Amino acid sequence: MFYFYQNYGCLVLFFLGFASSLCAQSHIHTNNYHREYTSLNGSWHYIIDPYENGYYNYRYEAFDQQEQPWASAFFLNSKPKDKSDLIEYDFDKMDVLEVPGDWNSQSPKLEYYEGTIWYKKSFDYKKSDASNRVFLYFGAINYKAEVYLNGNKLGTHIGGFTPFQYEITEHVKPSENHLIVKVDNKRIKEGVPTLNTDWWNYGGITRDVKIIETPEALVKNYVIQLSKEKKNTIVAKFSVSNPSGDDQKLRLHIPGLAINAEISSEKLNEFEWSGYRDHIQYWSPENPKRYHVEIQYGEDKMIDSIGFRSIETNGSKILLNGESIFLKGISIHEESPIRGGRAYSIEDAKILLGHAKSLGCNFVRLAHYPHNEHMIRTADRLGLLVWEEIPVYWTIDWDNPNTYQNAEDQIASIISRDINRASAIIWSMANETPNSKSRNKFLNKLAAFTKQKDPTRLLSAALEQKDDPVLENTRTISDPFADVVDVLSFNQYIGWYDGTVEKCNKIKWNITQDKPVLISEFGAGAKYGFHGDKTERWTEEYQEYLYQETLKMIDQVDQLRGVSPWILMDFKSPRRVLPKIQDNYNRKGLLSEKGEKKKAFYVLQKYYQSK
Repeated sequence: MFYFYQNYGCLVLFFLGFASSLCAQSHIHTNNYHREYTSLNGSWHYIIDPYENGYYNYRYEAFDQQEQPWASAFFLNSKPKDKSDLIEYDFDKMDVLEVPGDWNSQSPKLEYYEGTIWYKKSFDYKKSDASNRVFLYFGAINYKAEVYLNGNKLGTHIGGFTPFQYEITEHVKPSENHLIVKVDNKRIKEGVPTLNTDWWNYGGITRDVKIIETPEALVKNYVIQLSKEKKNTIVAKFSVSNPSGDDQKLRLHIPGLAINAEISSEKLNEFEWSGYRDHIQYWSPENPKRYHVEIQYGEDKMIDSIGFRSIETNGSKILLNGESIFLKGISIHEESPIRGGRAYSIEDAKILLGHAKSLGCNFVRLAHYPHNEHMIRTADRLGLLVWEEIPVYWTIDWDNPNTYQNAEDQIASIISRDINRASAIIWSMANETPNSKSRNKFLNKLAAFTKQKDPTRLLSAALEQKDDPVLENTRTISDPFADVVDVLSFNQYIGWYDGTVEKCNKIKWNITQDKPVLISEFGAGAKYGFHGDKTERWTEEYQEYLYQETLKMIDQVDQLRGVSPWILMDFKSPRRVLPKIQDNYNRKGLLSEKGEKKKAFYVLQKYYQSK
């Protein structure tokens, strides 16, 4: 079955869950992690451009829409031809920012900056084979990126947390290339996320930049996983770009399962294979077994490490590999425990997920947007189940078709990137979005798209709970989107935003849907090292007391199958302005931003040890 959607001016064709672009942008995410690459990380020169003078002329006309753009256009990287030539910028004389990295944490003058900054990187590149193809890959740029190579516009990407790439085979030169990226992190009403959030709006080229060289024909995407219906059967689908057309076969080799298949197909660009194996070691938190996988098509060869597991629900149970599991989780923001600012490295991932493991977790909720690929790969290795979500957050512009398309593009991108990760078990559609007809239409359509793109994982969303209309001191879920999701999740802050801790002793729960329940957030703010009575806000004792009473309260929920309290570590937010306590940090972390454990950490750790 074929269907189309418009992706920011690019017509995209889907077939069997794989996407191919008919414009400059390519959607080849699945296999980039283990490919050989040339890094463009490091120091990039930059220009701060709050008025966007390097993009628009004084009539507010975009330079890149003109046949003969002025030399004032920053993407041209113009240099004076002689001493009388007027050029009012020079990248090579400007300061530098480190990539990957956000600009806010690299310079005091940029801490609160929201607007446009231009990045420039010069490089040489010589292909290893004249017939090879070359791609420019970005792990993420927040939020809108205009990308130019040697004065040629490669394209525009919108969305701050998803990977994208362009084929640059015809544009890259052996020497003196200049790559220029206009980055704009201004919050906008129609954006995903929208204007109002509770985290720092880190701007910049926040993840790795790579040049990836491939043979002319290559494996573009692949899905290798357990059959949803037959738990001892491996199914695999492959999409090939620029197939050779000479009866080329695709080879799949998984030595640990004695799979050495040579796959033929009547379709030049699509291959499928399935095979029964009665000795599969299933991936689980206790045994995060991953199999070495090799794929070859013509000259293109790649490797991966893939775990095989099943995930489903049965009534109020979550079943991993057919066995009921309780999700002992914690929510995590993508903020570096090493240097502050946006997290991006494998070292960041190891520390953050290591803290989760020491807490006793088998599950993490990566909030409120797709995290970098090191996080999901490290979770695979450590045996941590993962909730991934896109920033459909609070007050999205529900009636705007471009906003919906943005959300759909983000979930499609992250599914494409992480489809083979055993740790990823939940795609989340939204967080704390108020019930309305427009919102329900938006989310229902997004959920249907997600299920079509990946029918093997569970859907959820952080719904809002409310007072039962009949029963006193009783909470319930009446959100119509509860009928769509597989796992009922909601955030509740009884004892923090809703009364004091003593209220936890009064509240009961009446959840009528026969589905598993996951408390996706609860918590209280506490400044590390600030001590006092357990009834005094912001003390470690108050946070400790709230955790004790909240855990007693939610244990009364019959369908409870997991929790992911808010949050692992304190993180920056401009909403949090209380002096001497918050200082622009959300203080609900069980650890401080420096990794210091608060008293509530040990309460949750003990609770998980009992589960």
